[in-house]
Amino acid sequence: MARGNQTSTFEFLLWGLSEQPQQQHILFFLFLCMYLVTVVGNLLIVLAIGTDIRLHTPMYIFLASLSCDDILFTSTTVPKALVNIYSQSRAISYAGCLAQLYFFLTFGDMDIFLLATMAYDRFVAICHPLHYQMIMSFRRCSLLVIACWTLTNLVAMVHTFLIFRLSFCSKKIILDFFCDLEPLMKIACSETRINEFVLLFLGGAVILIPFLLILVSYIHIVSAILRVPSAQGRRKAFSTCGSHLAVVSLCFGTVIRAYLCPSSSSSSSSSKSVVEDTAATVMYTVVTPLLNPFIYSLRNKDMKGALVRILRGKVFWRH
Repeated sequence: MARGNQTSTFEFLLWGLSEQPQQQHILFFLFLCMYLVTVVGNLLIVLAIGTDIRLHTPMYIFLASLSCDDILFTSTTVPKALVNIYSQSRAISYAGCLAQLYFFLTFGDMDIFLLATMAYDRFVAICHPLHYQMIMSFRRCSLLVIACWTLTNLVAMVHTFLIFRLSFCSKKIILDFFCDLEPLMKIACSETRINEFVLLFLGGAVILIPFLLILVSYIHIVSAILRVPSAQGRRKAFSTCGSHLAVVSLCFGTVIRAYLCPSSSSSSSSSKSVVEDTAATVMYTVVTPLLNPFIYSLRNKDMKGALVRILRGKVFWRH
């Protein structure tokens, strides 16, 4: 099929969230509630940090960036899935699919990069507390966030361009509820070896390098905390890292299950295999952004206080 026709009339069909018609109303209500809670929860985090001058520190600036990214990340996939369930249509245009893929990769990779940046922030705060203000200046924080956005956009553009080069034939059912790299490569009728190599190289780097940076940071953090003489000081230091560690575990655990441990090839065509992979993807794309604001707000006294003041209509713009 010519690419000109693909861009104008070609459509993909998304597998969706379930093949059972009786489950569609339940799924629509469930995912709508999860999406609304995700948006509201992360928006409250952003508002609490933005309106409370006491939270204008690097740690909370990165947290606000993570919450903004989570809103955009879940908004890339869930609204389209809700529209398809409501309209009982699984179609997505060729251009719409590529756009969804690009933004999904951008915001998904941004999540991972921000978690690595937050680990570096905790490393500096605990291992070099006397130099923290100088190292984590507003300028450096801004540069770190800009660098994360730039890198993730470049990675997403490379993957999207390589998918654009592929041709798609009659089999065009994407075995997922949104457009992702591997499901798209599986239904291509042209050679995908370059795509697979770039996915292995870039995809591995995007997951592995941040994970190693986080791991090295926390090895130094734990080593520094264990040298603290008082038990109260150790507990306080661990508590500042608890929320971040919980989010890191949730994010990387779901990413590894969804992308590095897919169902075996022998059963990849079965409905059970597709359901299992879809469930793993839902955990990464929907459940993780939903839980992040709860993890940070419930385990952080400053965040809980700021959220309570927001809900009561009290904000602190000045000292």
